[in-house]
Amino acid sequence: MTATQLPVAEGLFTWPPSASEPLRLIGSECTACGLVSFPAASDCVRCASDESKLRLLADRGTLWTYTTQNFRPPSPPYDGPETFEPYSVGYVELPGELLVEARLTEPAPEKLRIGQDMRLTLVPYAVRADGTEVMTFAFAPAEASAQADPVEEESS
Repeated sequence: MTATQLPVAEGLFTWPPSASEPLRLIGSECTACGLVSFPAASDCVRCASDESKLRLLADRGTLWTYTTQNFRPPSPPYDGPETFEPYSVGYVELPGELLVEARLTEPAPEKLRIGQDMRLTLVPYAVRADGTEVMTFAFAPAEASAQADPVEEESS
């Protein structure tokens, strides 16, 4: 992380990144019925309780399904870069918690498979005019992230 990076939104994931603590999504758990939600919510959609607690979610999961985005989404609401590169999005099942819809780091569908182990990571979302890099979360194939960062993988 550099001084010119910011999260895409406060409260979605742990920030700033740290070498001592893994990146985690920030969800919530209803104290009445136990429903886990992401992003964090103060009211439960299952039982309507207004009592919840913040919960750090798993940083690994399984690819449940995916698709590839081959065209730039309409603006607004999309506010990413004008130059568009195709990317993949999918649902990643965090064991015992929930399905998270997220961007995937691997854009090639032939390199993805349902049931594949995935690992949470950060990716650039946009660069502001002043050079500030806006970061968002994504999931990477676990075997690809292990090859890219074997030291971190060994210490996990």
